[in-house]
Amino acid sequence: MKKLILLALIVSFFASCKEENKDQASFKTEVQTFLDEYTTTYKQLYYDSAEAEWAANTRIVAGDTTNAYNVQKAGEAYAKFTGSADVIEKTRKFLESKDELDTVQVRQLNVILYNAANNPETVSELVKERIAAENAQNETLFGFDFKVDGKSVTTGDIDAVLRESSDEKELLANWEASKEVGKDLKDGLENLRKLRNETVGALGYDDYFTYQVSDYGMTRQEMLDEMNKMVREVWPLFRELHTWARYELAGKYNAEVPEYIPAHWLPNRWGQDWSALVTVEGLDVDAVLEDKEPEWIVKEGEDFFKSVGFDALPASFYEKSSMYPLPADAAYKKNNHASAWHMDLENDLRCLMSIEPTADYYETIHHELGHIYYYQAYTNPNVPPLLRGGANRGFHEAIGSLLGFAAMQKPFLVGKGLIDADAKIDQTQNLLKEALNNIVFLPFSAGVMTEFENALYAENLPKDQFNSKWWELAKKYQGMVPPTERGEEYCDAASKTHINNDAAQYYDYAISYILLFQFHDHIAKNILNQDTHATNYFGSKDVGTFLRGILETGANNDWRVVLKESVGSEMSAKPMLDYFSPLMEYLKEQNKDRTYTLPEEL
Repeated sequence: MKKLILLALIVSFFASCKEENKDQASFKTEVQTFLDEYTTTYKQLYYDSAEAEWAANTRIVAGDTTNAYNVQKAGEAYAKFTGSADVIEKTRKFLESKDELDTVQVRQLNVILYNAANNPETVSELVKERIAAENAQNETLFGFDFKVDGKSVTTGDIDAVLRESSDEKELLANWEASKEVGKDLKDGLENLRKLRNETVGALGYDDYFTYQVSDYGMTRQEMLDEMNKMVREVWPLFRELHTWARYELAGKYNAEVPEYIPAHWLPNRWGQDWSALVTVEGLDVDAVLEDKEPEWIVKEGEDFFKSVGFDALPASFYEKSSMYPLPADAAYKKNNHASAWHMDLENDLRCLMSIEPTADYYETIHHELGHIYYYQAYTNPNVPPLLRGGANRGFHEAIGSLLGFAAMQKPFLVGKGLIDADAKIDQTQNLLKEALNNIVFLPFSAGVMTEFENALYAENLPKDQFNSKWWELAKKYQGMVPPTERGEEYCDAASKTHINNDAAQYYDYAISYILLFQFHDHIAKNILNQDTHATNYFGSKDVGTFLRGILETGANNDWRVVLKESVGSEMSAKPMLDYFSPLMEYLKEQNKDRTYTLPEEL
């Protein structure tokens, strides 16, 4: 009798398991059907929106509202679908049983819910208002007529003056001109802060900054702590660079050594890159490139990727991109900020730039094509369209910056015939120039930009403190002050493109610089067996294999896992600090008997 009971129990157990497996399989099929149907509509609306945005960025005509109308309509259609109450309800219901789903299915559902929070149907009128406000802000930003001494100039013209001029009066005029746009953007920024916060608040986010940070699987405080940690780690070296720069610049302008650096003395509109303060003899790539055509620069970038095993760019890339400056007599303007676009989440890949034959653009094309090849790599059957993004947003920038960085090292440039193999290069000066870019950038990105946007969105910074807060942070983190009093009629933060149209995400770039050196350290030491200061990635299929391993999985996996599996460690500034460690001794010697004005610790 006991045997019969036991047998019945066993039969019942297996029948139950079979039924559970059947139910689970049915549930997974139901979810996959939802994902497939959502993706089909999403891709089309994404493409429509991207096309409208592309037109708005590449053909800006004063007084013409066509682009604004098209962006508004495409944006509203995209928002209505992604923020649909039905989509939100179904996605949340499916996620209640996420343990029964594949990891990739769960990650897609999380993306759908994250997208919905940006455009929830429950506040549809607010979403429409926000789309219109963002379009208006972009038109004001990119259509602004910058003028110096009454003459219209481009931002490229201003940048060239700040990099190359030694005339302090000319520098001041151009620096001040670069900030005039902020006046016209201040009201719009305040309105966008309100609309962005209220939009994501409808799905439970405290504020827009918290919402953007959540894409990393982190809380707002965790991100702030991570950024503060980065700045603290590089601070001793940055403090040496700041002291060196104060004395060098005072000598250049025959002035007393300032306690903090006047912003117009620095060769960048926001003081985020000081590398133009140093010229490295023997590394004058500009002189070699000045006779080259801009398209040659692009082909150089493509040749690099092909050399490590990636495919050629599709013909449509060259046909549809907008990569060169407009003619002087053009009846319209375009956004000159370099960017890469994955228009349809498939094979429509484009770049928006204004390439000129300079070393800066030689580096930039390798950076932007890093994005393009990232797009191309994860556009494959194993990565669903909803997960065709970087492992995290910082990964995308890291890959771009990595390739730009590698393209400027001496062995690479020698191999490309851009400098002579026998050229005598002062390695200390070269390292100093690199530090004035890479190290100087972190207090700006992880400090000024991140803290300002946190204050703006999470702490509801009053409008009459926008400018004072910006300069308070610039002084604290960059040791930089405005050349003259900047009252609240200005909004100097808003002269930075990202504050307006890539909001609450600038920590992406700080993260990317840390990852850049982690990837470069691994490639140099473990793949090429070369000095990290003197590498040549060109032609190395092993480098291509390593990069492809990171790129081709898109956002299928948690970014922390991708990083650990690729370089064997968690996110760390150690490789960056190791790279620049030879510079510390030199700077301490240069700064001997000089007065430091930044604190030893933040």
